[in-house]
Amino acid sequence: MKKLLLAAAASLALGTGAAFAADFTPPGGTIAYLVTDFFWTTYESPDGKEECPQGFNPWGPREQFKALFPDDGTKRTELETHLAREIAGWFPDTKPDTFPFYEVAGTKSYGMNLDGKIGPNDFTSPDGEKGIDNELYRVIGCVLNLRPPEGPTAYFANRAVMEERWNRVMFELTKVDSLTNDDDIDVTIYRGRDHILMDNTGNNFVPGGSQRLDTKWGKKFTQHMHGRIINGTLITDPIAKAVIPWSSFTLPTVQKFKDMRLKLKLDPQRATGLIAGYVDVENWYMQTVKSESTHHQSYGQSSPPSIYKVLRRRADAYPDENGVNTAISAALETKMVQVYIIHEPGGPVAALSAPMKHAAVTDEAPITIADAK
Repeated sequence: MKKLLLAAAASLALGTGAAFAADFTPPGGTIAYLVTDFFWTTYESPDGKEECPQGFNPWGPREQFKALFPDDGTKRTELETHLAREIAGWFPDTKPDTFPFYEVAGTKSYGMNLDGKIGPNDFTSPDGEKGIDNELYRVIGCVLNLRPPEGPTAYFANRAVMEERWNRVMFELTKVDSLTNDDDIDVTIYRGRDHILMDNTGNNFVPGGSQRLDTKWGKKFTQHMHGRIINGTLITDPIAKAVIPWSSFTLPTVQKFKDMRLKLKLDPQRATGLIAGYVDVENWYMQTVKSESTHHQSYGQSSPPSIYKVLRRRADAYPDENGVNTAISAALETKMVQVYIIHEPGGPVAALSAPMKHAAVTDEAPITIADAK
C-alpha cells in the first residue's frame, strides 16, 4: 500500500500533459519510460512506388514452393520437398537466388547517421538529414510482411509487447535537470516484469504505471548509456554492445546491437523516436526464423532463404577475419510511456529514490559507458 501511495503522489507531482511547463524537471531528477511499440522502421510512400518501383516481393514461401515443386504429376518425397525448404530456411546460404528479390530503390529512409559520414549510397531522411544508415530497410522495405504498421510481423510483435512480459524494456533517465535541455544525462536500460497499465478499452497504453525490476533473469539486459537532451530530444552516445529482449508470436529471443544509440523526443508522459545501431546479421535472421513459422512468413511473402542472401550482401559493418561484414545498419521506431520503476530491495519508486547502482551484464561482456568509444 505504501508503494502505491508513493506512486500516486509522484503521479500527482507530474500532473497531466497539458499542465506541464516547457522546462520540466522530474521529481528527484529521475524519469523512466517503458517501451510499448517497436518495429523496424521503413519509409513508405502513399502507394509504395517511390521506394518499391517494381512492386512488392511476390515470392513468399508458398509461391516459391509451388514454383519449385509444381503439381505436374512428378513423384517427390517429403525429404526433397517440404523438409528441403525448411532446411533452406534454418541453414541458409549465400548462393545466387533462383528467385528475384525486390530491394528498396528509393533514397529516403528514417534512421540515423551511424558512421558520421555522408556516402553516395546513404539515405536522406524525410526531414532532409543526409547520411542516414539503414541498410536493413533496403532489405525488408519491399516485403509486405515486414512493412509496419499493417505488416503481420509488426502487428504481432506489438501484440507480444502488450501481452508478453518478456518484452518489458525500460529506459531510466537520471541526473535530469530539465526535459528541455540538459547536457549530462545517465540512461539505464532495465527489463521489467509486470503488465503494462492500459485504459478501460484495453487497447491503449497509459503513463503512470509501475514496474518491478527483473534483477534475476533480466540481469543481462541491464546496460548503461550516457546522453544529453537538446530541445526536448534525448540523444545518447553509442554503446559498443547491447542486447534487448525480443519477442514475436510469443517466442522469447534477444536482439543484439553494436554501436546502439537512442534519439527520443521526450515529454513527461511519453517518449517517441528511434533505437538505432548495427544489428548482428545472424542474430537478426535467426530470431526471425525462430519467432515466425513458415506459415507466418507466408502472410506477406517473406521468404527466409531469399532474405538471408540479401541481408549478407547488404551488411555494411563489422567485418570478420575474412573481410565479410557481420552486421547491418538498422533502426527501430519506438513509442514509450512514462512509468515508475520499483527498485527491489530499497526505495519503491524510481522518481522518489536514488537509482540502483550495479554492474551491467550481458551474455558476452559487461556493457558500460566506456564501451562507447
